[in-house]
Amino acid sequence: MNPVSGIPPILNELPFDMQKGSVVLLSAHLVGICGSGMKALAEMLQGLGWNVSGSDLSPPEETIELLRQKGMRVHKGHSSEFLLGDVTVLIYSPAIAPTNPERMRAEQLAVPQVSYNQMLGELMRTRVGISIAGTHGKSTTTAMVASILRDGGLSPSAVIGAELVTHHVSGWAGESELFVVESCEYQKNFLTLSPTHAVLTGIEADHFDFFRDLNETRDAFVEFVGRLPASGHLIFRGDCEASRVAAAASVAQIESYSLQDSSDWYATDIRPTELGTQFQLFHRGEFVAEITLRIPGQHNVLNAIAAAAICSNVGASVLAVREGLQEFRGIRRRFEIVGTWTGITLIDDYAHHPTAVRATLQTVREQFPGRRLLCAFQPHQESRTRALLAEFAGSFDAADEVFLVPIFTAREKCSEAAEQTNAELADLLMARGRQVHLVSSLDRLIADLDDACRHGDVLLTMGAGDINRIQHELTRRFQRHHSTR
Repeated sequence: MNPVSGIPPILNELPFDMQKGSVVLLSAHLVGICGSGMKALAEMLQGLGWNVSGSDLSPPEETIELLRQKGMRVHKGHSSEFLLGDVTVLIYSPAIAPTNPERMRAEQLAVPQVSYNQMLGELMRTRVGISIAGTHGKSTTTAMVASILRDGGLSPSAVIGAELVTHHVSGWAGESELFVVESCEYQKNFLTLSPTHAVLTGIEADHFDFFRDLNETRDAFVEFVGRLPASGHLIFRGDCEASRVAAAASVAQIESYSLQDSSDWYATDIRPTELGTQFQLFHRGEFVAEITLRIPGQHNVLNAIAAAAICSNVGASVLAVREGLQEFRGIRRRFEIVGTWTGITLIDDYAHHPTAVRATLQTVREQFPGRRLLCAFQPHQESRTRALLAEFAGSFDAADEVFLVPIFTAREKCSEAAEQTNAELADLLMARGRQVHLVSSLDRLIADLDDACRHGDVLLTMGAGDINRIQHELTRRFQRHHSTR
């Protein structure tokens, strides 16, 4: 194995740096292709001229149809028959075990197998990597950076962990050497990457099924930023102590950002607008530009400052930064306004950490003042919910009513513990004066929300699991009610 990236030696002989138009025909089969990162990788590989196929156990219908429309051969479920003999490499998502029938078939056929993160590392090896890392804001900041550089004519490749709402893509192949990648700290996955430039959006304790505490989490980021070369750039969150400690370990050219003028990059005169936010962008005391965002929230102002900083350092003009941010309309499941039916505004968001929950609810309050706010929340992982129970209890103060559904345990097997932890969270929320409904399932949630919602309400569904799947059914119910009135 390659000691740096963990790539099987046979893959080092393949022309991963090939550009469009190559006569070499490569083929990738992605197991778990409908996952957010895997979908983006599939789109990038196809853009490079690869033949792409894949499978997914429980694919969202919208995603599988989109990939099929792009010409990919995508299967529902898993079977050894899905892997054809001419596949160059099998790529698997973190959730796919070696006992998966397609992986077992690949082993029989001597087809090289790599993980999603290993493949990203190999693709970055021959490119100028721009990694976006941190506990919060990775997907949005990655999308902002990729959009600014693309719209500014710098033609980057990109792999983003969420889909752009305006282009229905989360990955693509560009013509330049720039490669923008959302880089995740879970299980130290970002250590497969060798970026030239990076953004560190902040560090908080998270992923308690892998990191014991904040110190362990911070140490992983120290190791990550230590991979940057002296010729690279590191943009870090200046008002985050853990980020400052991590950044100090890097030999790259370092600049900070925040909402405070003590940072190298900062914003002033932040003003909410009907569609988003406006602010003045400064760099080391010098005015850079008036920025208009079409997405709301101070957390997105921070994401935009970070994106502007790194893009400026890799060659984007001020005009490209300003126009790229103005044209950016956001990504799926990040304060995504699904629609308005019978006077009820439906919003979906990925927030699953107390800091993100609090920021999202506060943004709803700013955008829809005076309206009743109902929040349906699906906690993500028992270990995270348990470790941050007190923080979660204080993060819902902006909500009028909270509907708690069972914890999405993902990789964990702890149903009884998850049920107890969720009940404790409900008790803590009620102790803070919240009106709380402990709901037994997502199907039950649909019925409860249908009964609870009334004209003028804002309904926010929130969580990193599968709670977003109820939005279609809710919309259908609200439409039916509207048509009978």
